[in-house]
Parts: sequence; C-alpha cells; structure tokens
Amino acid sequence: MHDTTKEQEQIPTPENAANNNFDGLAGAPVESETEERSADDRLTALEAEIADQKDRLLRALAETENVRRRAQRQREDTSKYAVTGFAKDLLSAADNLRRALESLPEAEVKDERTRSLLAGVAATERELLSVFERHGIRRIDPKGEPFDHNFHQAIFEAERADQPSGTVVEVLQPGYVLHDRLLRPAMVGVAKGGPKPAESA
Repeated sequence: MHDTTKEQEQIPTPENAANNNFDGLAGAPVESETEERSADDRLTALEAEIADQKDRLLRALAETENVRRRAQRQREDTSKYAVTGFAKDLLSAADNLRRALESLPEAEVKDERTRSLLAGVAATERELLSVFERHGIRRIDPKGEPFDHNFHQAIFEAERADQPSGTVVEVLQPGYVLHDRLLRPAMVGVAKGGPKPAESA
C-alpha cells in the first residue's frame, strides 16, 4: 500500500511551483537594496573623511605659512634693531660733541687754533650723525613743534604768550629714533598759557 500523503506532498502542482519561484525571487531585491545602501554609506563616509583630511591639510598649510611669515618678520626686526644697544651707547658721545660746540659760541672765538678745534668738533658731530642716518638712527630736535608724548618728555612748562599752548619752546636734550622705534625721548620745555594751537592756526 502506497502512502498517498507523501506522494501528494512530493508531486509539484502549478500553484506550489509558482509559490516556490516567487519566494526565491523575492529575496534578491532585498539583498541588492542592502548592498546598495551599504555602498552609499561607505561612499558618504569616504567623502566625509576626504573633506576632513582636506580641511586638516589646509589648516596645516595656513599654519606653516603663518610660522614662515613670523620667522621672516623676526629676522627683519633682528636685522633692523640689532644695533639698538650699541646706538644707545653712542648717544652720549653725540651729546658731548654738541655740548662742546655750545660751550663756546663761534662768535666769541678769537684764536685761530680754537676756531680750528671747534671746526673739527663740528665735523666729527656731522660725521657721527651721518653714520646714524645710514643705519636708520634719526635725531629728534622738536623746537617749535607741538608736544608729542610718544617722542618727547616734558621737563618743565613756561609761560609764553607768543607761543601756542603745548608748543615745544626749548630742547634740553635731543631725542633719537631707530627706524620707527624710540631710542630716547627728547627732553623739552613746553609753552603754557598762550593761545590754543587751533586759534593760532
């Protein structure tokens, strides 16, 4: 006797075949969508990583350029202001030459040898100031100019009706600048009580 139940299960009917085919085909698009989504995710992650690396590279290049510029500025400053200490030491020599010339006005000199000596001192002062100029050191002699606290140091105030208030009326000691940096302020006397600078203008 045959087991008809088993035979019926094993015999494929058109409905069973259709169902089996449908089940097999239904799994394929799901896998393909998953792979597509996975590829898109990987691509997005790679693009984000590339953008991040590009940003890091640009920042590193900018930082390198900034360091290079800072180093160049430091080299230029070192070159420009290397003589600062030496120049400050020479200022007193320039002061002494000026004092020597002012201690004996040329009009009062009657002796030829003394006149020659004064001429030599004046020539030495001119040469020293010329050397200063060549190395960017400039003398500040602001008599008659408005007082500037960046370059002048007021030692006293004087009543001067003929001068605008705040004008330098006397220079006790000239100042000096190295390029744009102050070496020593000019020691000055300033007018007070006169007309205001705007009124005099």
